[in-house]
Amino acid sequence: QVRLVESGGGSVQAGGSLRLSCAASGYTYSNDCMAWFRQAPGKEREGVAQIDTGNGKSYYADSVKGRFTISRDVAKNIVYLQMNSLKPEDTAMYYCAADRFRPYCLLRLHDSDYVDWGQGTQVTVSS
Repeated sequence: QVRLVESGGGSVQAGGSLRLSCAASGYTYSNDCMAWFRQAPGKEREGVAQIDTGNGKSYYADSVKGRFTISRDVAKNIVYLQMNSLKPEDTAMYYCAADRFRPYCLLRLHDSDYVDWGQGTQVTVSS
């Protein structure tokens, strides 16, 4: 059974940092596409960042470029999202997603591209 479990969320003040983790089990994402999405109350889910776990190439939404960094540890089967310079508008539930049926990432952040999802971790940024 494939499972993604997010952790690392919490409450921080604007300008602060958090690091989210997504631990995978049931499948080794060694050459796949993994991503982070977020959804704020009353808003649609939006893509934040993705990474090709094979070559490490990443892709970001414009809203987080320069502030967020996605990375992976293939040996541990974990994907991270380092979030710096957090803003109140970053407040949302953050979800980890993965696609184990395509060995590359499409250069876009569409949630329909992903088949495996975690339950989410809440990030709250206060001003």
